[in-house]
Amino acid sequence: MDRNTLIGFVLIGALLIAMFAINSKNRLAYEGDQKRITDSIAKIIKYKADANLDKKDSTKVDSLKSVAVSGGFQSGNNQELFSVVENEVMKVTFTNKGGQPKSVELKKYKKFNNAPVMLNEGKFNKISYRINATQNHSDDIENITFKSLPIIINADNSKTVSFQTGDSLGRKIIHQYTIRPNDYMLDFNILVDGANDVFTQNAVHFIWQSEAAPIEKDHAYELTQSHFCFLEDNNFDFEYLGKQDNKNFTKSVSWIGVKQQFFAMALIAKNKFSSVSTSWMIPVDTSNHYLSRVTTMAQYNLPAGYKAKIPLELYFGPSDYNILKKYNNGLENIVPYGSGIFSFVKYINRYFLLPVFDFIQRNIASMGIVILLLTLLIRLITSPILYKSYLSGAKMKVLKPEVDALRAKYKDDQQTFGMEQMKLWKSAGVSPLGGCLPALLQIPIFMSLYYFFQSNIDLRGKSFLWAKDLAAYDSIAKIPFEIPFYGDHVSLFTLTAVITSLLISLYSMNSMQDNNNPLMKYMPYIFPVLLLGVFNKLPSALTWYYTISNTITLILQIVIQKYIIDHDKIMKEMTENRKKPVKKSKMQERIEAMQQSQKKIQEMKSKGK
Repeated sequence: MDRNTLIGFVLIGALLIAMFAINSKNRLAYEGDQKRITDSIAKIIKYKADANLDKKDSTKVDSLKSVAVSGGFQSGNNQELFSVVENEVMKVTFTNKGGQPKSVELKKYKKFNNAPVMLNEGKFNKISYRINATQNHSDDIENITFKSLPIIINADNSKTVSFQTGDSLGRKIIHQYTIRPNDYMLDFNILVDGANDVFTQNAVHFIWQSEAAPIEKDHAYELTQSHFCFLEDNNFDFEYLGKQDNKNFTKSVSWIGVKQQFFAMALIAKNKFSSVSTSWMIPVDTSNHYLSRVTTMAQYNLPAGYKAKIPLELYFGPSDYNILKKYNNGLENIVPYGSGIFSFVKYINRYFLLPVFDFIQRNIASMGIVILLLTLLIRLITSPILYKSYLSGAKMKVLKPEVDALRAKYKDDQQTFGMEQMKLWKSAGVSPLGGCLPALLQIPIFMSLYYFFQSNIDLRGKSFLWAKDLAAYDSIAKIPFEIPFYGDHVSLFTLTAVITSLLISLYSMNSMQDNNNPLMKYMPYIFPVLLLGVFNKLPSALTWYYTISNTITLILQIVIQKYIIDHDKIMKEMTENRKKPVKKSKMQERIEAMQQSQKKIQEMKSKGK
């Protein structure tokens, strides 16, 4: 391990720390500016005239609504009734109030407290749109009581549930939902008779409200992994839900969705929404029992005509790449396998790590062993890079006496020392970047695994050794108070990752050819200490991987340097290289010309003085 190699690892650390710092901005406390929250929500529901009425008149408002509805769209009765439709993976409860899903239970998953995973549950969640209920009154569809039609079982074993409402003028609205076997997607068709009269200017103004309820153990961390996702003009993007904000879309939108750490809800328009505006908020404290609330308004334009069909889809399920990919509508992008400056690593995750991981887990029961085998494979693939890095370090170590002699000779002229050092390395066939570049090439691999282990739902709920859930941090002890930058618990896998990282740093420092710099003596301790704070809240799958990877790296480093690299052979090769004519690259010629020019300028300045 030479200085350039160490610089390489320092650069890695700097990049990782910068990335963690950017991500940490999303770890905001549950304190928001209430005025902004009020203003933001007011913009979304501004079109509701009854929202500004005094609470004392609520009884009167309900009465007026009832009269308006009964005078226009008829309903069987005003009592709320429920219909339950299910398949192998989920159970959907519908309500006749608005003819929409009331709640969705995912059968194969449990919350951190072993309760069922429920999506779209609670009064805040709804899908609504404005209609001309009577000649002089408009109303939201959520206030209309629909008539439940008989559930139909289709030839492909899918089930169709429909809700219908109409008026004496022949206008009619049907909400039709189809649930297929082993599928998390609901087909949602809105069929309208009298559409040119029901909707003003043939435009449907949807309002979709979605509440992200806590599902995982660490609610604060789950919030940092929660996004508002969308496909605008066939381009995917997302916004973090960790703080209150809003967004307006200028282009057509295919779908919008709310993704938590491992689960998602999405509203898909097969013919696209023409315009969308959304806002989201987080609670002031955790007593509200939700992570964030998203309110979205989306306009859907209809062709002119008496009859209309609005083809939509609703997704309630896991953010599983393999499941979402089969829908062929871009939903798989909500799985954050890479973002920001590291967005390119999503391709490594999708087309290499995920297939290999799936293959191993199909044949190995223990998820901890799956991660171990995956790590061994990765280290085997990257071992040539590691070998070249250590070989470069060994060559520079051989040249250390000559470099020290040059440093002593040109101690007052660092520019000349640099030129002579480059000549020495070139004559011996040594690349100054030989130790740095291999280390930098490992950054994409580390970042791929960083995103992979945070986003792969297959790790959720899987235990290994003392870790009860590899998708969350492992805690062996609870601290009665919060330690800044560390937390209120002790993660054992984090400790093993930090200790092995420290051992690598210490071993590398001892084998460096130049350890006279006092600053370098403290370098081995800086990065591991930073990892202690950063990794303590990350999934134990990642810290378990890092522990294995560090252990393998340390073993390989010792074996390669002590038993594989032949220092006498290196010396002989370098001696032979010096006998050969040195071929300079164009880049090196430019650098040397620049150095010579700067040296002449300095000499002229010295003579002038």
